[in-house]
Amino acid sequence: MHEIEQATEGVSETAARAAHEVRVVYSRLRRRLRETYDRGDLTPSQTSVLSRLDKDGEASVGDLAVAEGVRHQSVASIVGVLVERGLVARRPDPDDGRRQLVYVTDGGHTFLEDRRRAGEGWLARAVEDQCTEEERRTLLAAAAVLDRIVRS
Repeated sequence: MHEIEQATEGVSETAARAAHEVRVVYSRLRRRLRETYDRGDLTPSQTSVLSRLDKDGEASVGDLAVAEGVRHQSVASIVGVLVERGLVARRPDPDDGRRQLVYVTDGGHTFLEDRRRAGEGWLARAVEDQCTEEERRTLLAAAAVLDRIVRS
């Protein structure tokens, strides 16, 4: 049996097809959203570290390296660039004076929010221009179903 067939064994054909289509469309949508904003010359790795800090809160370089699955030196270099850009800053760890914690600055939060707003603005215009009111309601219903699945 092929890997795909094994992964969907015991699942209805419509469930397997829906899973495939959602994954494909999600990938295309993410790619398209990334195209809508100016990354400010950040690499994907830099963007990933900045986004992780924004989502998870402050962390040490070592913790970030583990979370990102890369070498400590790589994250240290990434953090250095983000500090230079004013997107993150460092402060001493109150529990361990030998460590520093990295956190997102106000400028970093603004940078990320501007990116999110640009993507959402593009998507809202596309939905307005290309979808009927009924299709927009269908998208809202589908988003609620996907959210329920993700939270299960």
